[in-house]
Amino acid sequence: MPNYFETAEGRRIAYHKTEGAGPTIVFLGGLKSDMEGTKAVHLEAWAKAQGRAFLRFDYSGHGESSGTFEEGCIGDWHQDTLAAIDNLTTGPVVPVGSSMGGWQSLLLARARPNRIAGLVTIAAAPDFTEDGYWAGFSEAQKALLDSQGYVELPSDYMEPYHVSKRMIEDGRTHLVLRTPLALPFPVRCLQGTADTAVSTETALRLLDHADCEDMRLTLVKDADHRFSDPRCLAMIEAAVSDVLGI
Repeated sequence: MPNYFETAEGRRIAYHKTEGAGPTIVFLGGLKSDMEGTKAVHLEAWAKAQGRAFLRFDYSGHGESSGTFEEGCIGDWHQDTLAAIDNLTTGPVVPVGSSMGGWQSLLLARARPNRIAGLVTIAAAPDFTEDGYWAGFSEAQKALLDSQGYVELPSDYMEPYHVSKRMIEDGRTHLVLRTPLALPFPVRCLQGTADTAVSTETALRLLDHADCEDMRLTLVKDADHRFSDPRCLAMIEAAVSDVLGI
């Protein structure tokens, strides 16, 4: 059973925390994913075996936390992430951000730079509400977004995504690839070449844009967006070990 805490905004956030040596590894999941996903659970088991502190949680509208996905947006989930970091961890942290969680990890690094000891991203999807959704909308979809307040987009991985007007408009206030992005700590980015949700171009754009002295991007041939087969899970372990210096 998960534990829960309440954010300042009144959202009830579900989490699992493992005590151990720091920095605390914090898994940040993807859009419509939850903390029971393969990568989160595998990394928790790995951290436990290493005797390391670990945290996984569900954003509001995801998994076992309160709220509905349709009502949420990037800014809400950023608030949830900050609340989890501020309330459940002390000292340095190593965020491991998957897909939308990669964007969240970059927002976290911008908001709490002094807390970050290193960063790992997996198929990071920064600015996807603008560069993926909005840029790909037809005029008819844009009109529908304006008239009914949302559109539904097909997904290769689950039921259609409900994309609200609020998510698009809020996303524009949280973009990270348009302004300087300082990452003054080791960063390891993992990206599959067979990913149909996030392109290698996105990964290269992040690599080029960030101001970071120790940043590496690993492209994995034929790996998909899930990035959760045994080979990929081992690469995640290696990337976390690398930024931890172990």
